[in-house]
Amino acid sequence: MPAPAVDTATIGLFADASPVTTQAYQVLARKWRPRDFSTLVGQEHVVRALSHALEQQRLHHAYLFTGTRGVGKTTLARILAKALNCETGITAHPCGQCQTCREIDGGRFVDLLEVDAATNTRVDEMRQLLENAVYAPTAGRYKVYVIDEVHMLSNAAFNAMLKTLEEPPPHIKFILATTDPQKIPVTVLSRCLQFNLKSMLPTAIVSHLQTILAQEQIQAEREALKLLSHAANGSMRDALSLLDQAIAYSAGVVTTDAVQGMLGAIDQTYLHRLLAALAAADGVALMAIADEMTLRSLSYRQALGDLATLLQRIALAQTIPQAIPEEWADAPTIAAFATQFSAEDIQLYYQIVLHGRNDLSLAPDELTGFSMTLLRLLAFKPSAVGNLPAADIATTPLPKKVASPTVPPHAISASAGQVSQPAAGPQHTRASASLSAQSVSTEMPVASATVALPVVAPPAPASAPLLPGQADSIDWPTLVLQLNVTGLAKQLATQSELLSVQGSQYVIRTAAKPLSQGSPVEKLRQALSEYYQQPIRLQVEVGEVQSQTAQHRDETARSERQQAAEQAIQQDPLVQGLLAEFDATIVPNSIRPV
Repeated sequence: MPAPAVDTATIGLFADASPVTTQAYQVLARKWRPRDFSTLVGQEHVVRALSHALEQQRLHHAYLFTGTRGVGKTTLARILAKALNCETGITAHPCGQCQTCREIDGGRFVDLLEVDAATNTRVDEMRQLLENAVYAPTAGRYKVYVIDEVHMLSNAAFNAMLKTLEEPPPHIKFILATTDPQKIPVTVLSRCLQFNLKSMLPTAIVSHLQTILAQEQIQAEREALKLLSHAANGSMRDALSLLDQAIAYSAGVVTTDAVQGMLGAIDQTYLHRLLAALAAADGVALMAIADEMTLRSLSYRQALGDLATLLQRIALAQTIPQAIPEEWADAPTIAAFATQFSAEDIQLYYQIVLHGRNDLSLAPDELTGFSMTLLRLLAFKPSAVGNLPAADIATTPLPKKVASPTVPPHAISASAGQVSQPAAGPQHTRASASLSAQSVSTEMPVASATVALPVVAPPAPASAPLLPGQADSIDWPTLVLQLNVTGLAKQLATQSELLSVQGSQYVIRTAAKPLSQGSPVEKLRQALSEYYQQPIRLQVEVGEVQSQTAQHRDETARSERQQAAEQAIQQDPLVQGLLAEFDATIVPNSIRPV
């Protein structure tokens, strides 16, 4: 049998070909994950506390790291595990070169157990985990348990770990991480050393992104990085993920236009044009800009949010101009708007924009809600009454009073004579003074300036002290209703009787013993002093009230009104006809006086 033909071309092709090796791309968030405390960004307060604890060998058995996503909770747990198990010893500066450090960085260290509580929520899994905790570590100094999203554990799982968490074996360290510490039982919180990781500041995110891009040899505009930092909402991991996306979107050069297109961000020129049209009160231009934003499919919610931020910056420029950061690219535009609008306008616009943004979900559609917010900005203006200059207010003519009918001079003299008559008691003095003043003001001819009024002596002051023996002439129930008292002090006044008056000392009696001392007495004394315009001393006795009090008088008056109302209803011909026609009766206690 002849030998099979061999394709020498094919053999040569495979002989010359070399194996293709492709290195998998590692995302920036994993590639630039901090390996030690010195490279951790934005959590200096936690790094300082842990470093001091490691240097002084004051190690807690359970740590709890809380904070929003992407701020370094799991990263900090791994760095702490390296610091505890580094072959150079327990240190705040792990070497990163020993086998233990390399295995922890690679996720292969046998004594570092990372548990995802979101997928291991049951009590059986927690019991199995704790049963293995009694065994000594295999390779390291400590066996470290990192439980991520620990708030997802069930109540039974939390209860199962309480005893071990309180008194763990000496070779065990627990590191718990969560984004929602409110869901963790207080019995667990009390057993842990808690650290709250802060959200990243935009400036810190921008600085870190610039450092990474310099190492990656990728060009980027600073304004583009600012957009990414604001979109990350305080999360460094989100910022790095967005940076990865921006590098791919912009083909290696991160530009502001590319990032705006990727994020759907609002170009600030739209907002500047909106404010310019608002300053010119040009409603047509406002609606035209809204239509342009619609054609570009921009987010109206984000537009209103950015507009609120711009208004806040304008308010800052109006109030504290020196506080404007130099890094703001639109600082000259903001300064110009600060002079075009008043401070009241900006404050009102800010509130309208916030309410409009919150009401977008209630509008028929977002375009309608956005347009209505712009129309509100155009329609509402702060009231200009309070902004008039003092000179304008002073020269503003007041409405003229209608002149009263002219009366003969003898009528004015008679009125003046009434004013000059002294009153018998304090309350009568007040009434006489007010009535006399009213009669003078109504009887005095406004248009006539030639009538000479006699000089009238001022009325006797209402604060003249009462002499002994005048208590019977004072209508105490009527007097207490004129005092400025409330609460318990008013109850004391209306449930008491006046016994005697000795100079400026008043003696009253009440049957309510709890009201006879303390704050009610002091408040009633102050009210009497204000009424008489002189210091009054008040003494309260406890006993059966003999005379009618203000409360009794009020109850009697209400009873009389009720009886009169019932009698009027019963005698009403229409009511009598209805009762006879339908054999009806009046429901007891259903009649109320009006």
